[in-house]
Amino acid sequence: MNILIVLTSHDTLGNTGRKTGFWLEELAAPYYALKEAGARLVLASPQGGQPPLDPKSNEPAFQTEQTRRFEADPAAIAALANTVRLDSVSHDDFDAVFYPGGHGPLWDLAEDRRSIALIESFVAAAKPVALVCHAPGVLRHVKNADGTALVQGRKVTGFANSEEAAVELTDIVPFLVEDELKAKGGIYSRGDDWAPYVVVDGLLITGQNPASSEAAAKALLARLA
Repeated sequence: MNILIVLTSHDTLGNTGRKTGFWLEELAAPYYALKEAGARLVLASPQGGQPPLDPKSNEPAFQTEQTRRFEADPAAIAALANTVRLDSVSHDDFDAVFYPGGHGPLWDLAEDRRSIALIESFVAAAKPVALVCHAPGVLRHVKNADGTALVQGRKVTGFANSEEAAVELTDIVPFLVEDELKAKGGIYSRGDDWAPYVVVDGLLITGQNPASSEAAAKALLARLA
């Protein structure tokens, strides 16, 4: 079982002068859930190499057992430091793909033609695609073979407007995940703010927020089984 994990290469939070990137829990929790199920993991990013970590995600208040384990794991740190370039991977070599969130993907992966084409190729090959928190936003330009939006008529979730408001970034992000999924015809639903919530619709698996990361990975494993 080979699973691709796609991370952002974007490190700037709009015009705030602050840094962003991927959210550590959204990588660490799926990383161990998938690895312990026997998956071989390959990490990729648009630019390759070390993806930017959202520094806030490693503050004590947001650390978890999995994030601390990840940071103390030499093999995990090495894999993260040496992500392969997104343009070097193909769906042919993998059984599924997982996209962790963080705000970074809203700027790069959401508009990246290679990421868009990659997701389309996974779906066309009947292979599952899982995305968590802000990462469902990268589906905004992804289409079905007939040219319709991938999320149109599909049940989805993602970072809620109320959660974005709570972190005071509503006016900073290029778009709101909840609004964009609805605008593309997705049947959006959500759970309580910050509580685990995962939606599965065929090959598409989406999680609402960081707390949904492990559950999304387990839903992906169940789909593969």
